[in-house]
Amino acid sequence: MNGMRVVVVCGGESAEREVSLASGRSVAAALLELGHEVVLVDPAAGEPVLAGPLRPGEAVDGADGVAVGKEPPSLAGQARARERVHAALTGGPVLELLRGADLVFLALHGGWGEDGHVQALLETAGVRFTGADSAACAAAWHKGRAQAVLGAAGLPVPERVLWRPGAEEMPSAVRRLVTAGPVVAKPVAEGSSVSVHRAASPPELERAAAEAAAAGSGVELMVEPFLPGREFTVAVLGGETLPVVEIELTTPLFDYAAKYQPGAVNEVCPAHVPDDFADRLRGLASRAHRALGFGPGTYSRTDFRCDAAGEPMCLEVNALPGLTAGSLLPRAADGAGWTYADLIRRLVDLAGPA
Repeated sequence: MNGMRVVVVCGGESAEREVSLASGRSVAAALLELGHEVVLVDPAAGEPVLAGPLRPGEAVDGADGVAVGKEPPSLAGQARARERVHAALTGGPVLELLRGADLVFLALHGGWGEDGHVQALLETAGVRFTGADSAACAAAWHKGRAQAVLGAAGLPVPERVLWRPGAEEMPSAVRRLVTAGPVVAKPVAEGSSVSVHRAASPPELERAAAEAAAAGSGVELMVEPFLPGREFTVAVLGGETLPVVEIELTTPLFDYAAKYQPGAVNEVCPAHVPDDFADRLRGLASRAHRALGFGPGTYSRTDFRCDAAGEPMCLEVNALPGLTAGSLLPRAADGAGWTYADLIRRLVDLAGPA
């Protein structure tokens, strides 16, 4: 494995851009520690090569901590950013750089980086990359369709209703859910808990829906009952499940601000739960990983929340979970006794030989 030329792709055009830039710099530093030559690329940037080629012993600017804001960045320029991503990955010097690498490490989160677009472009170009293929990413990205697949595979999922506010009035099924008790509304295709809202009444949900509709045309929401129990996440690397992480919240929801602001939540790994319950969560995560088409050379992170009776429900499966110093996958790796560099080495190994 030593001595490879690795291009780390980060940034991108999604609401998780800042998180991805932080992940990319952390990954690049770990790869240098492992003895690789690294180039850091943001295909959405006007100047896509952020750093490199860097060689072992050299430093990555910002690797010790890139600030992630309390709010996700504006998507006002997303269309232009996507044009740049497409251009960079389909021709010119960036594509040649990717083709000349021994491995492309995808540190993208959200948007085209996680919905299968980038993976499909790299597959077409014959480029070897880390993580799941385009089909598995697409299957996991749309939360509504992913939950339908998981439910059909026998995994416990909450009731859900899809709603496109602005294009239609509140559906009767949505009104029934919010009348029965608090609900959570979130975009069906977004990550890092961007634009997640809790609503306890139809008017409150209408306001949240109006806010989502104002953020972008055609936003589709998934509305599901608010689950009041404990929250957990489990990572799967190839055929291995990592220790369970419990997310202890000081707020009702694990939203974007809570995820990326130090001290906002307490992440406990291994979680303080009975062994049989931990085994159950890990088994469910492994089944979810396989049900959505994640193969043995891939990794994922499955999120759970418990209902009032303490029964875990599968909320979603993340195809490219965060790799910042404070992200949940590195936290699970730490719980397994791995260093951050150990985790990155294992993710590289999953991609197989060049």
